[in-house]
Amino acid sequence: MTEPSEVAHVRWIAGGTGAGKTTVTRLLAQRHHLAVYDGDAAEANYIHRCDEHRQPHMTALLRMSPIEPSTGHTAEELFASMPSRHGETFPFVLEDLQAMTRQGTVLADDFRTRPADIAPLLTNPEHAVFLLPTSQFRRRQLTERYADPARAKANWGNSDHQKALEIRLARDHYWDQETRTEAADLGLTVIDIDGTTPPTTIANELTTRFNLT
Repeated sequence: MTEPSEVAHVRWIAGGTGAGKTTVTRLLAQRHHLAVYDGDAAEANYIHRCDEHRQPHMTALLRMSPIEPSTGHTAEELFASMPSRHGETFPFVLEDLQAMTRQGTVLADDFRTRPADIAPLLTNPEHAVFLLPTSQFRRRQLTERYADPARAKANWGNSDHQKALEIRLARDHYWDQETRTEAADLGLTVIDIDGTTPPTTIANELTTRFNLT
């Protein structure tokens, strides 16, 4: 079992897709010369560490055809089967972060990390925040992100890209709702993102919360 002291060097920036977590993380990393754990980039390395007994939902996802996770299921089904909802990816995150202790303070930018994962490991509740976008803001962000047909195809294959986007938006809405509820129950901070607050302002707030000055 991981002890809080083993990840006391980590500052957690989690939440919903399209909220600008990576932008804020990069601003903080550049400003304070900090190491970053990029959860999206790290995900590829989870595959060879996946065990069908410990990560059954992740194993099932890896066995799907490229089109099946995009339009072959409802948003509710996809949300219910997300490996991260069942704690299957967090052990990989912890392993990776424990290997980064010599790099000083590390910013963990990871969509998949839930409040329930982090709460028992915090030495200071201010060291974790969850950025949650409004539905309108996320729609703008993801519509722009996947406006490039090549990028959309890389994610959703030859499926109906508009249908895949709508399912993705609905699935992520469920994720945000659960994250917000968990964070409130555990006394962790949620920052709502609607596009009116500049990323630099959010970075300033996190500099204080994370005691980076």
